[in-house]
Amino acid sequence: MKLLRVGELGKERPAVMLPDGTCVDASSHIRDYDASFFESGGLDQLRRLVAKGSLPAVNPDGKRIGAPVARPWKVIGIGLNYADHAKESGNPVPPEPVMFMKASNTVIGPNDTVLIPRGSVKTDWEVELGVVIAKSARYIQDKEAAAGYIAGYCISNDVSERAFQLERGGTWDKGKSSETFNPLGPWLVTTDEIADPQNLDLGLDVNGERRQRGNTRTMIFDVKHIVWYLSQFIVLEAGDVITTGTPPGVGLGMKPPVYLKDGDVMDLWVQGLGRQRQVCNQA
Repeated sequence: MKLLRVGELGKERPAVMLPDGTCVDASSHIRDYDASFFESGGLDQLRRLVAKGSLPAVNPDGKRIGAPVARPWKVIGIGLNYADHAKESGNPVPPEPVMFMKASNTVIGPNDTVLIPRGSVKTDWEVELGVVIAKSARYIQDKEAAAGYIAGYCISNDVSERAFQLERGGTWDKGKSSETFNPLGPWLVTTDEIADPQNLDLGLDVNGERRQRGNTRTMIFDVKHIVWYLSQFIVLEAGDVITTGTPPGVGLGMKPPVYLKDGDVMDLWVQGLGRQRQVCNQA
């Protein structure tokens, strides 16, 4: 299934995009795609509703598409997870996943405006595979068991302010957590529709110029490893989002570096997960 949320900010209605391209409204049965939905077996309920064929059609054309997950409890980032991106960033390949946090209020719709923070001269782009957690997870036994804790996948743009992240000391989090710094969606695609999350092409253009191209098979740590690994340190909760790292081609790695400015347009995609498009505005 492809889960999406349609409507203005704060008024999104849960919907499902069917294989034939039609969209149905699930709001009469499902309050929202949030933590309680995933934790209570909402995906199975939704499958039954879709199979019945009784959900009313809704036309999303011309309407705002929100993030496919209502505000998650946590957004967890994995840094330097592609060897060639680590190299372009001037960092060694990490022996363990590099973890950071993004504020949950960074999550916006896939085509919403990205705000360049006041005083920023180094706002950067990062197309990533996003993973949504299906149920609470602590101390998962092994990598293979981790697959049962994944609800599905989506596109994430891990927008980053490099001066805040790398030059202002102490933590990456403040360079990752400015408002609008995590466009998500357009859909959450459930695991049954993604045959192999470790073989997905992904890419990003800025103003129509190629910046990033890659494939998730070149991840240092694969999706199942990441979910297992994180559960050894923190409790993952239903609806949490994990962004799994970016391939090479970020602005930081260009020579000389190039960063986003007012009016720039980002187009990004992940194979099987749709497309995003954001215009940058100065905050």
